[in-house]
Amino acid sequence: MTDIRDEALDPRLCETRVRTDADGALVTFTGVVRNHHGGRRVRALRYEAHPDADRFLQQVLDRHRSAEVRVAAQHRIGDLAVGDLAVVVAVAAPHRGAAFDVCETVIDEIKSAVPIWKYETYADGESEWVAACQS
Repeated sequence: MTDIRDEALDPRLCETRVRTDADGALVTFTGVVRNHHGGRRVRALRYEAHPDADRFLQQVLDRHRSAEVRVAAQHRIGDLAVGDLAVVVAVAAPHRGAAFDVCETVIDEIKSAVPIWKYETYADGESEWVAACQS
C-alpha cells in the first residue's frame, strides 16, 4: 500500500495493511513535523510531490517486499503544522531484526528517491526549500 495524500495520515491503516498472524514483529515509523531545523525555529512547512511520486514510492516498497516481509507507506503533501505526521512506514515480518532493518532502509530511500519536496517557513518569516535529512 502506498498513499500520498493532502489529509491527515493514519499509521493504523498502514499497520492493518501489512500485519498477518504469521508476524512476530510490526515496526512503524512516523515522521513528525518538528519545531526546528538547522538552528532555526520552524513555524510550518509544505510538501509538494511530482505527479509520479506514488509510482516512485511503490518502487521503493516493492524492492523490500518478500513472502515474509510486507511494507506500507503514506506521505503527506500540502500544508503541515508543527506536530503533524509527515510520513508513515509500517513493516511486518516474522522477526524484529528484519522489520527494523527494512523500515530504516525504506524511510531512507523514500527521502532520497521519491520526488517529494519540503518548503519550510520559519518563525522569523523567511521560507526556503530544504534538502531531505538522512538518518
